[in-house]
Amino acid sequence: MFRLASLLYTLIASSLAGTGVIIVLVAGYGTLMPILVSAAIGAILALPISWMVARRLYEGSVTR
Repeated sequence: MFRLASLLYTLIASSLAGTGVIIVLVAGYGTLMPILVSAAIGAILALPISWMVARRLYEGSVTR
């Protein structure tokens, strides 16, 4: 499950970080610090999200 979560993390983290950067830029903050902070927040939020998605996918694929 860790391999699935790490694969999902690459996709989810880039999506969340990119969305955060776009939100910051649309809000009018064009300096380096707000952009880096929003990208870091997206990367950190992607950790539990990717783990939850991987767990749901893994549980759904197990045949009983």
